[in-house]
Amino acid sequence: MAELLSVAHAELILGGQKSGKSRRAELLAQRWLAQSPAHEAVLIATALAHDDEMRERIARHRADRALRVPGMRTVEEPRHLSATITAHSRPGTLVVVDCLTLWLTQWLMPADDGVPDAQALQQELLALSTAIAGCGGPIVLVSNEIGLGVIPLGRDVRRFVDALGNLNQSVAQACARVTLMAAGCPLTVKEMAA
Repeated sequence: MAELLSVAHAELILGGQKSGKSRRAELLAQRWLAQSPAHEAVLIATALAHDDEMRERIARHRADRALRVPGMRTVEEPRHLSATITAHSRPGTLVVVDCLTLWLTQWLMPADDGVPDAQALQQELLALSTAIAGCGGPIVLVSNEIGLGVIPLGRDVRRFVDALGNLNQSVAQACARVTLMAAGCPLTVKEMAA
């Protein structure tokens, strides 16, 4: 179990909804914090609450996370992820991003019914790769793998599935480890020597 929970410099955790992605990220944060009293962990939460169910879900996640990983701070940032990663990344600090799927949703499907800013998103995607590569400490990024099922009928949904697949590929290239979660079980997809 210790080998499965070692902290890579950069890890992407993929999986379906309720596959254990966030739990694995939390276990890695627990492991990191236990290694040294000088270690810190910060979670960058990307969700926005647009309805009562999402507000309840976010509150439940906050409360559960506080119990499971009491030493991890939380920063909420739904759009400017690269700058937030850079601001919190330093030696001795593990950064957890949960999750890229919701972050991309904020860009491609703005809640205010605004038009997605494709140019700003492209700049942010480039900055994200740079931020991951430049992390002073370890980083764990969580994202959904939604491209394994039936091809969606709607144009906007197909566009989102394609964009998330491309984002996941880009982030996977920047990470030393990629883990696919299924039913709470980790499957190592990529592992580069440190």
